[in-house]
Amino acid sequence: MLLNLLFLALGFLLLILGAGWLIDGASSLARKYRISDLAIGLTIVAFGTSAPELVVNVFAAFQGHPDIVFGNIIGSNNFNIFLILGISGVILPITVQSSTVWKEIPLSFVAMLVLFVLANDFFLREESILSRLDGVIMLGLFVLFLLYVYRQLKYDSPVKAEDSKELSLARTWVYIFVGLAGLVLGGRLVVNSAINLATQMGVSEKIIGLTIVAAGTSLPELATSVMAVVKKNNDIAVGNIIGSNIFNIFLILGLSSLIAPMAYEKVFNRDIYLLAFGTAVLFIAMFTGKRKKLDRREAALLLAIYTGYTIFLIVKGT
Repeated sequence: MLLNLLFLALGFLLLILGAGWLIDGASSLARKYRISDLAIGLTIVAFGTSAPELVVNVFAAFQGHPDIVFGNIIGSNNFNIFLILGISGVILPITVQSSTVWKEIPLSFVAMLVLFVLANDFFLREESILSRLDGVIMLGLFVLFLLYVYRQLKYDSPVKAEDSKELSLARTWVYIFVGLAGLVLGGRLVVNSAINLATQMGVSEKIIGLTIVAAGTSLPELATSVMAVVKKNNDIAVGNIIGSNIFNIFLILGLSSLIAPMAYEKVFNRDIYLLAFGTAVLFIAMFTGKRKKLDRREAALLLAIYTGYTIFLIVKGT
């Protein structure tokens, strides 16, 4: 068991370092074209910080572990909304652009609804399955999301030249490729170690996926959003979280179901309901104030809810 814990920790370390290098390289490329912070947060940074979830899910899908696949994504999205935005908002109140409240947060809610409907297969099958056709639908919606972000670029404030921190072209590509290598190796270690630990401890793969794997693969989002808030770059902080949640569902689950159709355990609906509640709280908090802001009190509420739910999961064990 100790060896598996060490491999799990090493896997998470490689995921964090790999995602960081990938983000640095990709952001450098983006900034060469003076793309806005919100657009970078919704795309480049969101993809980079979601890369651990992507790699973990690819390995889990190939190896036939659907509970790890669903637990990782749904658990990561809840971790993003409740814990990461909670911690970030407690550090400093988060103020965002109006478009984030009216467009990006509702889009993440739509992504969650699409997953709920497709995974449950209401009245279509006796067994709930996320099929390859469902994956195609999700990937199609992901393309539409990218088109939306592309159109949004013309309305966002461009990055100022003095704010641009660009690497040399050669160093940029080294960061990208080394980052990807770290992600692949780290993802394989995390999946194999998590499955071995679940077997040895007698804990279900659902719980491992919703807690340990989800938290570990979300560490890049945590580090990125906290640093963005400290540097008072709220658009990257929130764009990173909202973008990652959309990426996780449309892109990562879409690709996972193309690799192999996956049986969906309806116990995950409980976690989707929690995600819906958290997204609604975020929207209402930013909608009702004079400024589009998540204050410390609301952020603390998110943290308290997530802490309580995690304790419930561990105690219940299912």
